[in-house]
Amino acid sequence: MNLPFDRGLFGQLRHDAAGHWRDYVEHPFVRALEDGTLPSAAFRRYLTQDYLFLIQFARAYALAGYKSASVADLRAAAAGLGAIVDVEMKLHVAYCADWGLSEAEMEAEPEAMETIAYTRFVLDRGLAGDLLDLHVALAPCIIGYAEIGERLAAQADVAGHPYQAWVAAYAGPEYQAAALAAVYTLDRLAASRGSESRYAELAATFVTATRLEAAFWDIGWSLVKR
Repeated sequence: MNLPFDRGLFGQLRHDAAGHWRDYVEHPFVRALEDGTLPSAAFRRYLTQDYLFLIQFARAYALAGYKSASVADLRAAAAGLGAIVDVEMKLHVAYCADWGLSEAEMEAEPEAMETIAYTRFVLDRGLAGDLLDLHVALAPCIIGYAEIGERLAAQADVAGHPYQAWVAAYAGPEYQAAALAAVYTLDRLAASRGSESRYAELAATFVTATRLEAAFWDIGWSLVKR
């Protein structure tokens, strides 16, 4: 599936934040993932923080439910929350077990400052703004991982690539469909919530979230740079 990265509100936000977007999707951590040279210690550190990250993103979808003004929005929020808590977190825990990480061990790990900064920013935008503000803050993560997975899939689909399973999860049809739904959700919310008149504020939210995504890669990459 080729996502329409250049369409609608998301396409405009991504275009206007092009430099920050490249820093995120082409981060050295991502490039090392792609060619399989990322040290396992850096990846394990990332996996642990990503588990804690998912907990906070589940809270963001719960907030989206509270912020919903229609049954359709409420159902979408419930589906997002269920997908994280009942599906993605279970898959993440199973995958991490292959790397020697237990759920109890990950849950006991302190949140990195980068994890706190990003997830609390998303929650703050949702609390201070409306459903569109929240979804714009969520978009770099949801849609960006699909772009990264799609790009890395061809390179990682080789025998012996250590991160092939991780790449395949984000390049796979289920995740790609979820990202596509996020693109369309932004357009639907933008149409009903006057995105043109507030575009500058939405763009600022998108840029900050994208920068925080790039910083999140630094959690693992900092072990490489030592």
